[in-house]
Amino acid sequence: FRLADSIAQEQLRSLQRWRKIWERDHPEPRSDEQWHSFAKEITNRTERYLDQGYGECVFKTNECSSEMSKSMLHFQNDRYHTSCFCVMHNHVHLVMKPLHDYELEDILESAKGFVSRKVNSLLGRSGQLWEQESYDRIVRDEEHLFQVIQYIGNNTRRAGYTPDSWVRWIDPEWEQLGWGFRE
Repeated sequence: FRLADSIAQEQLRSLQRWRKIWERDHPEPRSDEQWHSFAKEITNRTERYLDQGYGECVFKTNECSSEMSKSMLHFQNDRYHTSCFCVMHNHVHLVMKPLHDYELEDILESAKGFVSRKVNSLLGRSGQLWEQESYDRIVRDEEHLFQVIQYIGNNTRRAGYTPDSWVRWIDPEWEQLGWGFRE
């Protein structure tokens, strides 16, 4: 999920234009392979834009990124299990499994609301912090999970961030089992 100002308006319009062209060039019915290819490309383009560090980038500050980190672990093993996360300057990557009857949407809405209030208070302001939509993906097998974890772990390096400007975490038990980030 990302901050509301994390992608420039021109880049958002570019994504919308590209999608219209893609839909025109791939009329219905669309195959699973076509949808997978589309999802991969739109994700790659969006990630490139996010990694450019557009917007206020409130999570550059330790106070703000710490609030985000704490919120993702606050109900650990009660409402959800957080496996790993990375707080980037203007967006967050997270692997989380809801527990019991909790829904992912409700968990994220609560955490993002809490963080929004805290960050706005820390910065002495009010208003929208988050983009409404987030990008969710169901992890279907161990190989996919491993790839997602490595992507999250290496995202800061690919974006060119310095180690003191981001927060990354993985469940220590997972790390002991060999599921840690690979540099």
